[in-house]
Amino acid sequence: MIITRINLLPWREELRQEQKKQFLMMAVMSCVLAAAIVGLIHFQMQAKIDYQLSRNRFLTNEISKLDEEIKEISELQKVRRSLIERMEVIQDLQGSRPSIVHLFTEIVSTVPNGVYLESLAQTGGNLLINGEAESNARVSTYMRNLSASEWLKDPNLTVIEIEDKTVNRISTFTLTVNQTSPNATEEESDDGGLQ
Repeated sequence: MIITRINLLPWREELRQEQKKQFLMMAVMSCVLAAAIVGLIHFQMQAKIDYQLSRNRFLTNEISKLDEEIKEISELQKVRRSLIERMEVIQDLQGSRPSIVHLFTEIVSTVPNGVYLESLAQTGGNLLINGEAESNARVSTYMRNLSASEWLKDPNLTVIEIEDKTVNRISTFTLTVNQTSPNATEEESDDGGLQ
């Protein structure tokens, strides 16, 4: 029997070297693959962040546009309120225009002989009348005429003074009266009549 001696050590050494090279190659390939995956994830996340930032910028721009439109709307509402207030004033003036004519007609028709009006002042629906009369009876007649008027009510004598001017005695008076309308309701009359 012949025994052959085979030296397996160099073959094992070469196998180890080969396995070492394969391991290093696999480690390098794994590192490259891992770096590629990390890079891909990084780029993907950066793209998502950029997309969200662009959406945020778009929303911010749209919000600023809406804020400007809201300011314009509030300005338009102010203008609208101002126009409505002006229209109401004009309508009130149009509605009270006939009452001025009736007021002056009533003032003239209620003044009896011997009574002279010196001044007339209107505050809202109240009239302040200053005048002179030949006697207190003439002032009383004037107040009765005012009470009987459809356009004037509640005369109130606030001041009456008698001045002795040589022969004639003259009564100087101040009275207030409320302006009203024959069609006015009780609430309107209580509020001071026509404006």
